[in-house]
Amino acid sequence: MKSILIVEDDITYGMMLKTWLGKKGFQVASVSSIARAQKHLETEGADLILSDLRLPDKDGIDLLKWLGEQGLSIPLIMMTSYADIQSAVQAMKLGASDYVAKPVNPDELLKKISEAVKQPAASPRQAPSFGKGESTHQKNAGGTPSSDYLEGESDAAKQLYNYVRLVAPTTMSVLINGASGTGKEYVAHRIHQLSKRAGQPFVAIDCGSIPKELAASEFFGHVKGSFTGALTDKTGAFVAANGGTIFLDEIGNLPYHLQAKLLTAIQRRSIVRVGSNTPVPVDIRLICATNRNLSEMADKGEFREDLLYRINTIHLEIPALRERQEDIIPLAERFITRFCKQYGKPALRLDNAAREKLMLHPWSGNIRELEHAIEKAVIICDGAFLSAGLFQLQRRNEAPEMPAASTLEDMEKQMIRHTLDKCGGNLSAVASQLGITRQTLYNKMKKYGL
Repeated sequence: MKSILIVEDDITYGMMLKTWLGKKGFQVASVSSIARAQKHLETEGADLILSDLRLPDKDGIDLLKWLGEQGLSIPLIMMTSYADIQSAVQAMKLGASDYVAKPVNPDELLKKISEAVKQPAASPRQAPSFGKGESTHQKNAGGTPSSDYLEGESDAAKQLYNYVRLVAPTTMSVLINGASGTGKEYVAHRIHQLSKRAGQPFVAIDCGSIPKELAASEFFGHVKGSFTGALTDKTGAFVAANGGTIFLDEIGNLPYHLQAKLLTAIQRRSIVRVGSNTPVPVDIRLICATNRNLSEMADKGEFREDLLYRINTIHLEIPALRERQEDIIPLAERFITRFCKQYGKPALRLDNAAREKLMLHPWSGNIRELEHAIEKAVIICDGAFLSAGLFQLQRRNEAPEMPAASTLEDMEKQMIRHTLDKCGGNLSAVASQLGITRQTLYNKMKKYGL
């Protein structure tokens, strides 16, 4: 059994990673600082290190340097936010095996870990969302996606699914428009599943998270020695997706110089790896998505008009959640079922007040916001019903109802304190709002000194 050391100062995040990787067959330990990581490695060792870049005492770069000084050749994968991509590139030059952008995509992470420790990847099923949103760099999503984001009871949802069903069997390029959180990748994946390429790879790239200096390599691959840090040959996304579908999310963020190279690859049906002059034939179906108006961008010279013509053969619009209100409760119930299974909770149901609260919320973050609200409520709930008090919903441009919590216990403590204030100290009302018994409330208040 391969051992992994997680170095992550966000305790909840670290525990989620530890639990999930443990279920994937790894022996996992978690520490919250570089000092503790060094002590663990000196006494216990590890087959792989998964380290956050920013840590309270030092950063992941310091850990890399320490490994080199100690002569320890342990593969290290750096976890970093988009703002720290440059530092991640520096880490690669210092010997990091790879890096992943936060919020981490589980499929991508498992693949990188398996490559680093030379162990076949387990099949990721019901992989949790490690963070908010869907920010992937490149991932081969071969599993079955949830239909939660697509199907529903509303006319808008039914019309969208009908379009998907009609478009899928064709070979035409598709451009998907929709606000953040509406489920553009889910729609793209469903098109792939219903197409003749369903048994082939589905490779997704978030164009907004690619560092400019690595963009061409991510798309088309590179040969060893083609630039500093290119220690081995790399298979780009287009070759990885050969025979299947490539999904370019947020294509409006693609650098202008790479737009020309993308257009050439689409037209010639071949790519050239960085550092090579040899064309490599590729057979892919292209699906793109954006939350921006590409026509307006083209008019301003920010997006190539000839590329827009190529990718916009078929155009799909995904409605915002506020435009499909009939789907709010059915979607919420599907998420409840999923998260109850994921967190080992008994079957939970929404009470009437919670249903009303969910229906009245504007859902500026769309289905993704609803999904995260349900996940948080399921984690905290200690009863048979999800009550309105478990949903601390925030409207856009509105101050949060509670300060941010770094751990699940902090979150629970703040929610109890908030509900106590809201109910004027009426413990029966507080217990009812939180969906727990009075005795459980007493125990938790004692625990947190409330």
